[in-house]
Amino acid sequence: MNITKIDGFKSIGKHKKKHQIILTHTSRNLRDYLSSLKFRYNGKFNKIPHYIIDREGNINQLLSNTDYSKFFSDDNQNKNSIVISLENYGWLEKEPLNNQYVNWIGDIYKGEVYEKKWRDYFFWHPYTEVQVKSTALLCMNLFEEVSIKKNFVGHNTKINGIEKFEGVTTRSNYDSELTDVNPSFNSDLFTKTI
Repeated sequence: MNITKIDGFKSIGKHKKKHQIILTHTSRNLRDYLSSLKFRYNGKFNKIPHYIIDREGNINQLLSNTDYSKFFSDDNQNKNSIVISLENYGWLEKEPLNNQYVNWIGDIYKGEVYEKKWRDYFFWHPYTEVQVKSTALLCMNLFEEVSIKKNFVGHNTKINGIEKFEGVTTRSNYDSELTDVNPSFNSDLFTKTI
């Protein structure tokens, strides 16, 4: 497993004892997402994930495992988790006249979509198989390195008390308004790999 470290991102603190890995997605392409992290609020944006996995399965590390940022509004959630963000547009809207799809900021997508009605949306940007496998391999590494329990929720619906869960969860397990990871995430492949 090859991890590329990307410098220039600052944490707001350190916390050694982590008990959760939270899967999210970028809601845009990797290049634009990294630019938004670096330059938003004059370089003082503090909603930084620990890792980003691109569509080819390459793993990029922005923060050390003991660091934390203000990725979530709850400080305990920030301190106790490692955030892995997958490159993905998220939900898409169809533009029938152009036979294409757009995400929430107007990025155009012309590929295959995953169709499923979930949380008031119908079309989803699919995660790649290699991306899911890389995510699983990274999580396996973190289970050992950070002593996080080898558990996975296995779905993306809201769960009351999820903050107490030890293992891998998704951002959408925390709130019924959130859509990451989306329904195209292959939970079976992820579970089989870990």
